[in-house]
Amino acid sequence: MFEAVDELVAEHADLEKKLADPSVHADQANARKLNKRYAELTPIVATYRSWKQSGDDIETAREFAADDPDFAAEVKDLEKQREELTEKLRLLLVPRDPSDDKDVILEIKAGAGGDESALFAGDLLRMYLRFAERIGWKTEIIDATESELGGYKDVQVAVKARGQIEPGQGVWARLKYEGGVHRVQRVPATESQGRIHTSAAGVLVTPEAEEVDVEINPNDLRIDVYRSSGPGGQSVNTTDSAVRITHLPTGVVASCQNEKSQLQNKEQALRILRSRLLAAAQEEAEREAADARRSQVRTVDRSEKIRTYNFPENRISDHRVGFKAYNLDQVLDGDLAAVIQACVDADSAAKLAAA
Repeated sequence: MFEAVDELVAEHADLEKKLADPSVHADQANARKLNKRYAELTPIVATYRSWKQSGDDIETAREFAADDPDFAAEVKDLEKQREELTEKLRLLLVPRDPSDDKDVILEIKAGAGGDESALFAGDLLRMYLRFAERIGWKTEIIDATESELGGYKDVQVAVKARGQIEPGQGVWARLKYEGGVHRVQRVPATESQGRIHTSAAGVLVTPEAEEVDVEINPNDLRIDVYRSSGPGGQSVNTTDSAVRITHLPTGVVASCQNEKSQLQNKEQALRILRSRLLAAAQEEAEREAADARRSQVRTVDRSEKIRTYNFPENRISDHRVGFKAYNLDQVLDGDLAAVIQACVDADSAAKLAAA
């Protein structure tokens, strides 16, 4: 059933050998990359070995049961254990989001409902801060626009993990399901007639951007040399020492003529080119992040809700996965784990079905 896991077992063993080599740790970036992959594969390999062992144990128990009926009960227990291991391994093999271990920037924006929406945005902020505190994450409010009645028109908060992150337990892995429109139903503090009002706030979640590394393929470069212009020494204006480099895929150009030798000018031009490509890549990453934000909340409209917080019934409902619970007061105090887990489980089930 899980024949393909043998390749992962071999990769895990190879990583173990590499990480045992002290020379590998001289390159810290590469060592972190290898450690991360090793940590991802370890639970898969451990579960796979247990799953294979359970098959051998069942065969042995069946042989004993043929001679002694008392072993029949043990066979059933082992078969149940194998079913559990099968499901666990299936879930571990679900394709993972490469951003799952990233930290996030979470933004809450007041929407329909005026001052009441801003107050609700403040409640959501408190909920996420308390949830992060329970897990042990670090939070930092980056920017905030407060409303006159004490809520928030707009607030951005960075949420960061501490220490070693278990696979699937990163900040993005848990909070990415929070993006969307959150609707609240309650009697506002400003309502004198006791009528229930409905308002909404939008939650935007994006992985926190990391420094974008630029890798230049020499085949993508056109290098032109020409004579330097302007005042200079003995070699300037007399030799083809100036260099112009064009990055063909993007059309970005960098040139240098200040150094005396063509080689020096080429190195300087490459430095300039790298910095320009880095800036372009960062701008593209920011555009993609903006697109992701817009896809989560096109408009902060009550009709595009993902979740409803009903105060009169103390009920919270996630409309995407059918989750419903009557502990809204606890959820708003940071007990959000069950709601998020319902989204995680639904996402895993959908990926398993697709696979």
